[in-house]
Amino acid sequence: MAKTRREIKENLKLVDAVIEIRDARIAYSSSNPDIQEICKDKPRIILLNKSDLSEESVTNLWVRKLSNSYTKVLSVNCLTGSGLNKIKPALDEILKEKHDRMRSKGIVNIITRVMVVGIPNVGKSTFINKMAKNNIARTGDRPGVTKSKQWIKTKIGIELMDTPGVLWPKFEDEKVGLNLAFTGAIKDEIMDVEELALKLIERLQTTHPKRLIERYKLNSLEEMPIDNMDNIGRKRGAVISGGNIDYNRVAVMLLDEFRGGKLGAISLEGPDFGEEIKEEVKEEPKVEIKEAIEEEVKEEMSNE
Repeated sequence: MAKTRREIKENLKLVDAVIEIRDARIAYSSSNPDIQEICKDKPRIILLNKSDLSEESVTNLWVRKLSNSYTKVLSVNCLTGSGLNKIKPALDEILKEKHDRMRSKGIVNIITRVMVVGIPNVGKSTFINKMAKNNIARTGDRPGVTKSKQWIKTKIGIELMDTPGVLWPKFEDEKVGLNLAFTGAIKDEIMDVEELALKLIERLQTTHPKRLIERYKLNSLEEMPIDNMDNIGRKRGAVISGGNIDYNRVAVMLLDEFRGGKLGAISLEGPDFGEEIKEEVKEEPKVEIKEAIEEEVKEEMSNE
């Protein structure tokens, strides 16, 4: 993380603006606060990616909350390219004064250089690949993802610089860590997927109970998440010898289906999420699972 911070800080002087990609389902938690601090003085576009997996009404609220004269926010789907056509006009708007000064000096063909930042699994590589596929000059033999200080030159006057996707080692609240894990930003290999799936069931049976009932054809939901996990396992045939539930199989299936949108579009965070967890931190400064997730993330970061 320290190396990435240094590289981003060093390379910021080479760009006109920053494009930050977030997961629309977790528009607060998917923003690295360390990168936010480093990039705070640069004009910025926030792409709320995977908008097809989030609730449109909630995403629209996030767009309004995060937008200001210095920051433009777009709801996009980098996989299909939906919304990406708005990036050029948005850049032109936030860089209008700079571009006007350049034109007054006789510069006609203005190239806008942009740094792309984002945590793991928010779709940063998909975005770069889509921009490259749609806009890169046919004579260019460049990969979709750049290496350090290499640029992707597009036909629309934008050059992109990629940066590594990294998490930060200390989360302010348990829910931030869980939301990152639910959406796959934290690798399953370093998590207890059975415990994670139970936490997801616990969350959804409160916020989106009908999605669980409809997807897994349950008659109703039980009070305890483990009982609902048992019922889901039976419905899906995840039963092993002795009639016991194969919890690992159920956990992997549930997480995969949630992440793939099989339970429908679900937003895990509304626009007041940041304020809510700040209040929770005051009341409950230490949370066991939060610390466990942090330790796993730190260990993973130390191995990279």
